[in-house]
Amino acid sequence: MKPGFLKWCGDMSAARILWFPAGLIILGLVAGWRFSPALASSFTAVTTHRQCQVRSVNFEGWKAEELSNDWLRLTIVPQLGGRLMQVTFGGHSYLFVNPQYKGQYIPPSLAAEKGKWINYGGDKLWPLPEGHQDDQHWPGPVSDVLDDGEYHVEVLPRGKTCAVRLEGPADPATGLQYLREISIGNDSLQISFHAVMKNSTDHPIQWSMQSVTQYDTADARGNGEFNRDFWAFAPMNPQSAYFNGYQVRSGLADDPSFRINNGLFTLHWQYLENEVWLDSTDGWLAVVDNSDRYAMAERFQYMPGADYPGKASVIFYKNGAALELDDKSLPLLRSFNSKETPYYMEAEINSPMIRLPPGESYAMDTQWFPVRVGRELRDVTDAGAIARPLEAFLTTKGIRLTSSFGVFYPGKLSAHFFNARGMEIAVVWLQSVDPMNPVDLDQQLEAPPLAERISIHLNDEGGVDRGSLGESKIIRSN
Repeated sequence: MKPGFLKWCGDMSAARILWFPAGLIILGLVAGWRFSPALASSFTAVTTHRQCQVRSVNFEGWKAEELSNDWLRLTIVPQLGGRLMQVTFGGHSYLFVNPQYKGQYIPPSLAAEKGKWINYGGDKLWPLPEGHQDDQHWPGPVSDVLDDGEYHVEVLPRGKTCAVRLEGPADPATGLQYLREISIGNDSLQISFHAVMKNSTDHPIQWSMQSVTQYDTADARGNGEFNRDFWAFAPMNPQSAYFNGYQVRSGLADDPSFRINNGLFTLHWQYLENEVWLDSTDGWLAVVDNSDRYAMAERFQYMPGADYPGKASVIFYKNGAALELDDKSLPLLRSFNSKETPYYMEAEINSPMIRLPPGESYAMDTQWFPVRVGRELRDVTDAGAIARPLEAFLTTKGIRLTSSFGVFYPGKLSAHFFNARGMEIAVVWLQSVDPMNPVDLDQQLEAPPLAERISIHLNDEGGVDRGSLGESKIIRSN
């Protein structure tokens, strides 16, 4: 069929249609819907990816377990507090690995004798609140069995996912024991974390659990400088309990790294120590290396009405130089040597405060999605990360769509058209997309009659609709 050819099947307002670049096919009426398997095969082509794998490897001198699929490589070192030490996507490595301790293991008992925290880097679990040690506060960061005790690792049977289970030792000071499962699938970028804190004592305890991820903010060119184009984002809470919508817990209150833009707390990483807390409710944060447009979206389930530590669901910490007073009470800039104070930023997701009876457990599930998007990031959805929101303009040639985003799954984009009553009247298949390539959409479509609104969806290679990448009214020029 030629572009724009319409084959009518009754009243247009009651029909649901599928447009191809070469034309349009009636799929059926809204009432009495019919679907043809033969037709489905004409637009759904399932790509076979190699099965995900788990294997034992040597990583920077440590014994490690590696999870991998066609896009991802995760490296886990059980000995270092069950840390996920590195995530690599498209050749881009995300996490900070402290060069000072590569290949080393210093038991917590030995580090505690020296009064020193051994920061290996990577991603791990910590308790909150922090403070002077008592039964209500953890004196971290500190080397103890929670931070860097040896974890037992078990490779789980492979099914649709590849997973490892990590079980840490019980900590007598806090009464906590941590367990975590980390998994990936065959056909997506999703990294899933199932983190558990357990009361290992004979009395009730109350803690929050947080995932603490150290991202590498050094210049990738290896010139000893920091990355001057590294960013972090989290949605602001319109009803925030904090005066500015965020609370600076340490460092400069007017740190030039911080600003609010388009409803997002925006952090432009600079070499100044600072910690900032947010009571964000939208369930995501993102970090972006804009020098090569690689980002990581972290997603979590926010629990309305729950008691979060200090009301914070998200924390960002910048490692860097700090101002203090010397022995003459004069200002002194401390720790501006990158060997002593290396370049990294922590992104932290907190659970609510949980009261645990003896032997009871609490679990927190989070997901990461490596994605190709730059510092223009505006939103994170189930399907991807949006940089430039969708716009739809009616022109003399049809409808022009513009947007930019990165996707979490390989597949095809589809444009869903709706009439004034909110009824879906047409679906147009657009283009194939791959997580490795940022999408800059600029496409002209023939306008279905009566269309008032449009939504772009991502359909994975199995034909599953993974959700929206943006919606827009169709703008008509006056």
